[in-house]
Amino acid sequence: MISRQYLIDQIKQKKSFLCVGLDTDVEKIPAFLNEYPDPIFEFNKRIIDATRDLCVSYKPNAAFYEKHGVSGLQSLIATWKYLPKECLNIIDAKRGDMGNTSGMYAKAFFDESAAGMSFDAITLSPYMGHDAVSPYLEYKDKWVIILALTSSAGSKDFQYLTTEHGLLYEAVIQKANTWANADRIMYVVGATKSIEFTNIRKFAPDNFLLVPGVGAQGGNLAEVCHYGMNKDCGLIVNASRSIIYASNGEDFAEAARAEALKIQQEMQVELEKAGVI
Repeated sequence: MISRQYLIDQIKQKKSFLCVGLDTDVEKIPAFLNEYPDPIFEFNKRIIDATRDLCVSYKPNAAFYEKHGVSGLQSLIATWKYLPKECLNIIDAKRGDMGNTSGMYAKAFFDESAAGMSFDAITLSPYMGHDAVSPYLEYKDKWVIILALTSSAGSKDFQYLTTEHGLLYEAVIQKANTWANADRIMYVVGATKSIEFTNIRKFAPDNFLLVPGVGAQGGNLAEVCHYGMNKDCGLIVNASRSIIYASNGEDFAEAARAEALKIQQEMQVELEKAGVI
C-alpha cells in the first residue's frame, strides 16, 4: 500500500512531487514503435524507464486505452504491471455511477484477480454522491481522488454555483471529508486555478491535491506551490504532454527525461523554500 506517510517520504527522498501522465496516443508516438507488438506499452515502458527516479507517481488516462478495445486494455494492464511499485499509480478514469455499478468499476481497477489491474488510486466524479464513492473506499489500501475544481473552461458551468454550503466545489470537499480522512481521499484541483488553492486549503488542509495543468496547459508551478503547498508538500503535480511528447523521434525517452528533470529541479527549489526538505 502507498500510504500517506510513504508518499511523503518518497517526495522528500526524490525531492519531487511530479506525476507523469501516460496519456498515450498512438497517433503521436514515434512511428518506429509501430514495429513492436504493443507500441503503446513499448512507448510507456521507455518513458517509465527514463523518468522513474524523477517522479513519485504515474497516471495513465483510461480513455487513451479503452478506445482501442481489448488491445488497449491489454496495453493498460501491461503498463500497470510495469509501473514502479514505489510510485503511486493512479488510473485517471473519472468514474461516478450508482453504487452497484461503482462496485464493478472498483473491482475492474482495484482487484487484480478480476481484470489484471490493481491501481493504488482512481479519479472519481462526486456528482452522484456517497453512493458513487463508497464502493472504492471499501478497498482499505486504496485512494480515491475526487474532482473538486478543474482547469476546464466548463468548470464555471457547475463548480462555482452557490449552495447553502458555499460554492459547489467547496460543498463537494466538505461533504467528501465526512466519507474518509486525508489518508484515503485526495482532490483534483487544476493548476490554472492557483489562487483558489488558498481557499481550498481552508477545507482540505491536510489532503493531497492532484494538480493537472502544469506544462502544456499553462499552469504555473511556482504559483501552485505558493498557494497550495502544506507542511508535508500536499501536492502531486501532473505533467503529461510536455513530458511524454517532448520529442517524436527516436530520442523521445531522453527528451522526456530532460523535461521531467527540469520540472523536478523546479520542484526541489519549491520544497526547499517551503521547508519540506
